[in-house]
Amino acid sequence: MVVRQNGERTQIGVLEDNVLVEHYVNKEQATSYVGNVYLGKVQNVLPSMEAAFVDIGKGRNAVLYAGEVNFEALGMGHGPRRIETALKSGQSVLVQVTKDPIGHKGARLTSQVSLPGRYLVYVPEGSMTGISRKLPDTERARLKTILKKIVPEDAGVIVRTAAEGASEDELRRDVERLQAQWEDIQKKAKSGNAPTLLYGEPDMTVRVVRDIFNEDFSKVIVSGDDAWETIHGYVSHVAPDLTDRLSKWTSEVDVFATYRIDEQLMKALDRKVWLPSGGSLVIDKTEAMIVVDVNTGKFTGQGGNLEETVTRNNLEAAEEIVRQLRLRDLGGIVVIDFIDMVLESNRDLVLRRLLECLGRDRTKHQVAEVTSLGLVQMTRKRVGQGLLESFSETCVHCNGRGVIVHMEQPTTSGGGGGGKRAKRGRGGDGHAHEHEHAEAVETGARTRPTRSRPRPRSRRSWPPRWPCRCRSPRTRSCTAPSPRRRRPPRAAVAAVARPAG
Repeated sequence: MVVRQNGERTQIGVLEDNVLVEHYVNKEQATSYVGNVYLGKVQNVLPSMEAAFVDIGKGRNAVLYAGEVNFEALGMGHGPRRIETALKSGQSVLVQVTKDPIGHKGARLTSQVSLPGRYLVYVPEGSMTGISRKLPDTERARLKTILKKIVPEDAGVIVRTAAEGASEDELRRDVERLQAQWEDIQKKAKSGNAPTLLYGEPDMTVRVVRDIFNEDFSKVIVSGDDAWETIHGYVSHVAPDLTDRLSKWTSEVDVFATYRIDEQLMKALDRKVWLPSGGSLVIDKTEAMIVVDVNTGKFTGQGGNLEETVTRNNLEAAEEIVRQLRLRDLGGIVVIDFIDMVLESNRDLVLRRLLECLGRDRTKHQVAEVTSLGLVQMTRKRVGQGLLESFSETCVHCNGRGVIVHMEQPTTSGGGGGGKRAKRGRGGDGHAHEHEHAEAVETGARTRPTRSRPRPRSRRSWPPRWPCRCRSPRTRSCTAPSPRRRRPPRAAVAAVARPAG
């Protein structure tokens, strides 16, 4: 993990085998709201949409769907669960942001609050206890035994992968700290006036280190004094055993330039991605989905047949597609158009390679079945804005469409009106014709060049006038047999075929 602080911007890059796979950026003017807890005020309830719009003090109203309402906390656990009976306009409600506003859509809310910690996620007013599936069965059994002792009865927890090997004291301190946070939120909610912020997630740097930094990372390189103090202080407090993996960058050379992170970011901002073997990917983002097209490009194979060449290209593309999804932080519906393969075994091989690479993705995802046209469908959870949106702004001229529409037909510039050049006649006729032709070109009209001389008629005309036995010009309607042409003697033919001498 490489952290670079440059003024107000802090960037974090995650490298696997010196290849950039994830990127996080934090700007003061674009702060994420995910994880923040607000005391919101209900503006209006739409029963037909099964949703309510809540004011959280951020200008644009956020949306709270009926499936995210905690009916048990509102005392409606046994009755009909309808949002119009649970919420009314002007009512104060405790909510947490689960998705940042994207485009014209407002932020997504939930009333089922969860507080993330280093080793687990504390779920107040919940009774469910979950453990990460990435942990082995023996470790899961050990953690279940510890959780029965330290978790309160009126709360639930979700154990992270980072809890592998954690002691009972470390887990207890995490639960007690999160429980104190929840009590503080409840006190502020009773005395506060909506809308107001009750709990704010820490800085992006601390949040990323808390969520993903574990024993899988060999080292964390930090460039910047403020970032170093923040990360070193947090890791020393919550995970002292990982402190020796922190290192401060003291060289005058840019740390991102040393690890070629800026170069890989520039390639990730492009529409076309080249594969190492010569193939290419074309990634387009539409309003409804992300579309990925796989092409062989310059890759022509190394022996074998067409099926083997296409399969090798698709296998390489499957690995790069997963890397681009993680690096660009693309979410929503993703449709991948691999090159058509004839054998069913090759199609299954490419799909298994895609699922294997997605196993390293921390974002929630799901791969659906392959369509009848050979398209691979998948979904990936979209939380915040992507990489392109972080480093770009919408064009003010085309409004992000990429083209400028002209209702008037553009005029052609230059000489030539589309026909052949007119010949200059004798006298003053040629100058007059040229002047008329130039005026027509300026007005955009398409004219036919005039001729100073009439075109001579061809000597041959239809119907052909061949001799006929009926002593009349031969036509198509003539029924008389044509005269038999006499063949030249063989001696004359031989003399023509063989040159003299």
